[in-house]
Amino acid sequence: MENILKNKYIAIAISLLISACGNKTSENTTDVKQSAKQVVEVSLSPEQQKAIDLQTGFITQRNLKTSLKVNGKLMLPPQNQAQVSLLVGGIVKDILVKEGALITKGQVLATIQNTEFIQLQQDYLQSSSSLTYLKAEFERQKELQKENINSGKTFQKAEADYKFETSNYNALKQKLSLYNLNAQNLTPENISSSFNVIAPISGNIHTISINIGKFAEPNKELFNIVDNQYLHIDLTIFEKDISKIHEGQTLTFTDANDTKHIHNATIFSINKAFEDNQQAVIAHAKIENVTETLLSGMFIEARIQIDDSTSATVPNDAIVNNGNEHFIFILKEAHIYKMVQVTIGTSDMGFTEITPMEEIKPEQKIVTNGAYYLLSELTKSSDEHE
Repeated sequence: MENILKNKYIAIAISLLISACGNKTSENTTDVKQSAKQVVEVSLSPEQQKAIDLQTGFITQRNLKTSLKVNGKLMLPPQNQAQVSLLVGGIVKDILVKEGALITKGQVLATIQNTEFIQLQQDYLQSSSSLTYLKAEFERQKELQKENINSGKTFQKAEADYKFETSNYNALKQKLSLYNLNAQNLTPENISSSFNVIAPISGNIHTISINIGKFAEPNKELFNIVDNQYLHIDLTIFEKDISKIHEGQTLTFTDANDTKHIHNATIFSINKAFEDNQQAVIAHAKIENVTETLLSGMFIEARIQIDDSTSATVPNDAIVNNGNEHFIFILKEAHIYKMVQVTIGTSDMGFTEITPMEEIKPEQKIVTNGAYYLLSELTKSSDEHE
């Protein structure tokens, strides 16, 4: 009986020991998992960062809630686009520019051959020579008239001939200017069979509608020039929203083909009458920085800031999801990135409002491209810890 009781006590002791060891193992396992969850930093080599095109930026203050969404179109004022044509036709001798080329006002675009141009130069030089003689004759007859040496009829004829030739000379001079020729520089030795086609404005060559050897017809477009640095936006504001819009308001916009790049503009005028067939007015906005991606005729989507309230925002690509939780990565030190949990708010124009769960300084950089790769690397690290 005593041995049975002794064996019973030993069995109970062993059972308690095994149970204690099991609890300790469970606690250790929990500690490992908790330690794995605390892995919130990941390090990347410069090669890795380059391979994934990792990009950084900053948290920016934007107004995503109290803004009015409107559509618009990029437009050019009439004075900043030109269709170059001729008053007199001719054969195209040379074309000195290419489509897309940046040109300046007064630059030679092409040369045109025309026989009438030769005759016009000749007529001008003859008129200039005749005018010199008739002016001298007029002055001589005028002096003789003062001394009553000549008849009044002779003086009147000299005066009429001089005035007629002066008129003819000035008319020929103006005609030559239409050929972009400065008549003051014309001499019998430099008469030319061709004249220059000159750019009336600075800008870019949009289209060229002639070929070498082709006859360029009068009043038909040869070149089309646009100066996109003066692009502005025509915004369609419907009747219900007119009271919310005024001059000086700022706005942001994106074009249909490039929603990641945000452009800024300011409303500078608003039309005072409705557009045809719709209850809407056009508001005109000046673009702060015109880039090469913005072209006349392009449709855009804009957000007009109704008030000045702003909140912290990041690009949508900066936010990663892990279940129902949202995170961003901040640059902690060189090549080391830390994951920070955030709550998200309104999303618009490629940006999302965030509230970080810990302090992030304004000068601290965040990852704007490549965040999901960092999350993947972080997950690997957590798995290794486990």
